[in-house]
Formats: sequence, C-alpha cells, structure tokens
Amino acid sequence: MMLTFVTSLRTQVITNAASNFFIILNREDNNRYDIMHNTQSVTPTVFPTKYWHKLEDGRVQCDVCPRECKLREGQQGLCFVRANINDQIVLTTYGRSSGFCVDPIEKKPLSHFLPGTPVLSFGTAGCNLACKFCQNWDMSKSREMDILADHASPEKIARVAKELGCRSVAYTYNDPVIFMEYAIDIAKECRKQDIKSVAVTAGYISSEPGKEFFQYMDAANVDLKAFSEDFYHKLTGGHLQPVLDTLKYLKHETDVWVEITTLLIPGKNDSDEELNAMTRWVVENLGPDVPMHFTAFHPSWKMLDIPSTPPATLTRARRIALDNGVHYAYTGNVHDEDGESTYCHQCHTRLIGRDWYVLSDWKLDDQGCCKKCGARCAGVLESKPGKWGARRLPVQLSSFA
Repeated sequence: MMLTFVTSLRTQVITNAASNFFIILNREDNNRYDIMHNTQSVTPTVFPTKYWHKLEDGRVQCDVCPRECKLREGQQGLCFVRANINDQIVLTTYGRSSGFCVDPIEKKPLSHFLPGTPVLSFGTAGCNLACKFCQNWDMSKSREMDILADHASPEKIARVAKELGCRSVAYTYNDPVIFMEYAIDIAKECRKQDIKSVAVTAGYISSEPGKEFFQYMDAANVDLKAFSEDFYHKLTGGHLQPVLDTLKYLKHETDVWVEITTLLIPGKNDSDEELNAMTRWVVENLGPDVPMHFTAFHPSWKMLDIPSTPPATLTRARRIALDNGVHYAYTGNVHDEDGESTYCHQCHTRLIGRDWYVLSDWKLDDQGCCKKCGARCAGVLESKPGKWGARRLPVQLSSFA
C-alpha cells in the first residue's frame, strides 16, 4: 500500500510498505528525487519520464509498452520499475543496477556484431512480460530494491567500459525498454567514448518510445519467444504482433544490427509447423541475413516440470531455418561447435569457428567476405576478431574512481 504525507512546503514523502521504500519528492525541482530505503538514502533513483498521459478517471496510463498500465497514485506497473508518483509516471531505478560483468559478445547472443570482443553487461530489476519460463527470473521477476546494489551514473559506466577495453555496453538480464531513460543516457555517454550499445530485449515496446530508444542502440538481440498468439498470451502475458512490429521496424527503418533468439521449450514452441512458419516469416519480412539463434530451455521459475530441451531439437530447428532460406542459424545453451559456428551462405565454408565462446577459424577478408568464394558475410565485422574468449569478469563499479 502506498501512503502519502507532506512534511513541509518543499517536500512530500511517499511510502510503500510492500517494497519498503520512501520517496522524497523535492517540490522545488520535479526532475530530482531521493529514495529512502531502510532509512538510508540511495540517490539518484527516481527519474521523470514522458511516455504517459492522464485519464479522465484520475489514473495515469504508461505508454512505453503495449501493456498500457493504468495506475492510480502510488501504484507500480507490472514491470515494477515504473510508477505513478505525484500524478506522473516515473522510473524508480534510474542509476541502479543488479550488477556488472564483462562477457563475450557472443553470450548475448550476437554472432555477427564485433565477434570476439568484450561487452560490459548489466541489468536492473523487473520486466514488462510475465514469462513463466524466465531464465533470469531472480532479476527480471524481482520485486525487491535490495538486489539493485550497484549505483552508477551514465558517465561512469561509459568511462569504466572504456577502461576495461569493452567495445560495447549491453543492457540485458532484464528488458531495457522498462528502464529506457537510463539506458538512453548511458548510450549517449558511450557514443562519446566510441563504445557501442546493445539491447537484449523482447521487443515489447510501443511505437513512439521504440523510435527514441532504438535510435541510440547499435545492435539488438530480440527474443522472438514463439510464433503463436496462444503461447504469448498464456506463457508471457503479452501478444505476438507487437514483437513482430518491432522486428520489422528495426530491420527496415533503422541501422540497428538485429539478431533473433528463440528459447525452444519442449512441447510448447518446438513443433516443425511452428518453426517452419517462424523462419519463413523471418525470411519474407526481414530478409535472409538476420541471424537466428535457437537456444535450450532449462527448467526455471514456474515451469520446473518441463524437461530441458534435447540438443537434437536445436539441431532440427537450425536445419529448418537453413532449409527455409535463413543464411545464418545457430544453436545455443549447449555445446555444439557446428551449431555455434558461422558458415558462408554461398559455399558453406566455415567462416568463424566457435567452441562455446572461443573463436577459432577466421576465414573472412578485410571487407568481411568469404576468402574462398567472395560472398559477403552479413554483420558488423572488422578485419580481425577480438580475443576476449570465454572469460567472464564480474565488475564492481565502486572500485573505479
């Protein structure tokens, strides 16, 4: 329950018993807030947003995603991080993170975007979908502010990424569309340092905020969770069409490099019929050069009764995609050198060999073309691959000046 009381003419205190935090609103500057959590200040956290409008019944509607949460004073959206405070929608996790880590870019997964390079990855809390099979449920389903232990300004994140030799920053673990204001500010600072921005997203975002968000992204891996409305409705609490709309927008109206990931869940979205429909749609609507990743499900969150995806299912999905004209199809979350590697779509030479996240073969020339037949490999490629390998480096931003 949210309670509001005035402590002076300048400040207003809003308490949330369920989340155990206090929001102190400075009346002289509506753009800055403090949050008091367990009686200790953690600033800045609450940040104004612009994609919302007031309804006739007094509620405020958030317009960031197709869910269009309609909130009364003090209520949070399903995403948990956007709330109606003082009759406006604010982001309550600006400047806070669940942790930072340097990963190989292939882990996002992105196989055609600066292969072999390190990416500084982080997320916050919450999500605007309700996937029963979530593989990052400890962060995306969290309703506790305590997991957001790291505080960092956009400037510091960009600077630390540069110091660590990262070529990009990834907004991941939970969906960045729900903390888009924070992600955009980080991306702006990253561009000053010649560091790219990567969105790992379900693509569940409305048109206008999507245009603003993606104009600051250089690459995106979009989770196409299935190819049926029934799956989206029953297992994610969302809808399929907005995701398809996002994919078409990214491919045809932006310069963002796009790859697609589908987590294959036994008996839910892994039939030949659905895989054929999905991969044909990709080729017809996005073109053959958009890479597709088919990854293994492991029992998690509210689907502990479903077994892990057999490797043979991933291999079958990859073969269906290739047979339907997808030039680059991959398997993931299992050890499969053939399924992890990149092949020339014309002569089938192995262009980039991968063993988990370690690169081996590199048979591309300086222009990103196959050395054997000259066909161009699609992607954001450089003359030489990075050498980060499979390392995973947890980062404490507080240890940096």
